Amino acid sequence: MRTRSITSKIPQLRLASGYNIPQVGFGLWKIPPEQTANAVYHAIKAGYRHIDGAYGYKNSVEAGEGIRRAIREGLVSRADLFITSKLWNNYHARRHAIEMAHVETDAWGLDYLDLFLIHFPIAQQYIPLSESRFPSWYLDASRTRVTPRAPVPISETWQVLESLVAPGPEQPSPTTTSSGFLRSLGVSNFNAQLLYDLTSHARVPPSVLQVEHHPYLAQPSLLRAARDLGIQVTAYSTFGPQSFLELDNPRARDVVPLLQAEPVVRAAARLRRTPAQVLLRWCTQRGLVVIPKSVHPDRMAENLDCCSFDLTVEEMDAISSLDRGLRFNDPGMTHGSPLHIF
Repeated sequence: MRTRSITSKIPQLRLASGYNIPQVGFGLWKIPPEQTANAVYHAIKAGYRHIDGAYGYKNSVEAGEGIRRAIREGLVSRADLFITSKLWNNYHARRHAIEMAHVETDAWGLDYLDLFLIHFPIAQQYIPLSESRFPSWYLDASRTRVTPRAPVPISETWQVLESLVAPGPEQPSPTTTSSGFLRSLGVSNFNAQLLYDLTSHARVPPSVLQVEHHPYLAQPSLLRAARDLGIQVTAYSTFGPQSFLELDNPRARDVVPLLQAEPVVRAAARLRRTPAQVLLRWCTQRGLVVIPKSVHPDRMAENLDCCSFDLTVEEMDAISSLDRGLRFNDPGMTHGSPLHIF
């Protein structure tokens, strides 16, 4: 069966927790809730076994519905899947992080999450979940009231998440009171200095760093730092500006789309692949995890099939030469927030 054939070709990368993460996953960012259940179901049907979500995407409940449908129909078992979610900025404090981890796991309708990330390295004022209609940098939909920062250090957030980690195949639980429904921990949008600080006190080492990564933002130094620390890297927004055109990001409008970049198009023509597959392979060939998003089954299958061919050294170098340090997901600019993280 073609689905099984593609799935079997997806490499599994070893995490510091001792678990494996599929190198190609399915991302849920910007998928409308009303489309999410169907998209996740079809992604699993296409062969995806790694689903990347977040509380901030506001579609976890629907993603869980798609997963349960796939399990009911016998497409997969829970053990076949690797589910990632993320802790939003308003819930970094000790008791709020515990609450959010429980709420998010319950929203997916699962007994455990395979990976739980700190979404951004910044804490904002707590908002009760009953009032949290806008999991963003603002208190309201009109973006007139900025959510204030909260004085919560990353060390506090990490320590409480450690208490929720289940004993793994190689990483024991840090406490004897662990409730054990998170298998691996990680971070998102952290720089190298924050990784060095985190690993200086972490009893459960971070398994994954998720960051924006594409040929316009290759971040070689950050990747080296993560690898030196034994942290796997997940790339988001692999297609660069393509992911941000619908957000009316001026940086995305003012640059050549990566899907049209000359070295990408040239490699795609030689390989008889799509530019999207070439961009994904450029990442996976560098050892990164990718999490492309699509709501179209044919595109899902195309994106998944990105590890069955290789780019030449010259093609890898030509695509890497596009690097210009151009970041698209910058809250201080993308979202108009005064909270400048990068």
